[in-house]
Amino acid sequence: MTWTVKIPRRIDKQIRKLPPKAAAAVDFLVWEIEQFGPVRSAWFHYGKLKGRPGYHHCHLNKGKPRYVAVWQEAGDGIKLVEIRYVGTHEKAPY
Repeated sequence: MTWTVKIPRRIDKQIRKLPPKAAAAVDFLVWEIEQFGPVRSAWFHYGKLKGRPGYHHCHLNKGKPRYVAVWQEAGDGIKLVEIRYVGTHEKAPY
């Protein structure tokens, strides 16, 4: 059974402002979350955010500026993930 990934309009606008390689990485990340769930430990600097249950993040590239993605999984056994932030590492909400 696949997961549902919700991308709010605000986040979609952020994705469109990213460089092409970072935007492609977001597309692939979303596909992986849909297929395999929110725990994506193979991604560069993946981790759960401390103090924020259900939140995960990873880096989308290794260069500078560094781009990151933050997503939140819904609780109560619902297979729903919402992308909460995509952008530079400096402005990430963690």
